[in-house]
Amino acid sequence: MTSASASRRALSRIRIWTAVFIAGLVLSGATAIPIGTELNLAPQLFRPTSLTPGDAPSTPAEWLGRVREGVQTTYARYPFIAYGTDWLVFGHFAIAVLFLGAWRDPVRNAWLFRGGIAVCLLVIPFALGFGAWRGVPLWWRPIDCSFGLGGLLPLGFCLRWLKRVSVPAAPDSAVTSER
Repeated sequence: MTSASASRRALSRIRIWTAVFIAGLVLSGATAIPIGTELNLAPQLFRPTSLTPGDAPSTPAEWLGRVREGVQTTYARYPFIAYGTDWLVFGHFAIAVLFLGAWRDPVRNAWLFRGGIAVCLLVIPFALGFGAWRGVPLWWRPIDCSFGLGGLLPLGFCLRWLKRVSVPAAPDSAVTSER
């Protein structure tokens, strides 16, 4: 395999995995839009139960039941709170748009892969710390951490394959002037 074909193959892989990452951002963001509807469908999947305040949920069904109750109660009384979730969605979409630059020109935008990996790693302490502060059960927090870990895979592949992409030589730096 020639260097040029290896470079094209690596570039193709980078674009595929960047597209996977972008799709993941868009899909994970978009799922926050109908959160009330999704939580209403949860009983069909997990049969959530109702807990009294102060009870610690011990199963996903109990936790989803509590989340559903919290969302329904909050949205019924304070519907503007959903605006915070709307901004979460916007953040996902905005980051996805930035990664279009990495898809288009991975070499020039390699910083996005490195920055994306750093952010994915930061999801873990963020989810663990704020999850504890907000009363999210310890056993649920790894699910939240998995979003960061899931992003590491495609971004890590991209960074690895970026080393195989040959950068065309810069044109001669002689300056010509037209007068």
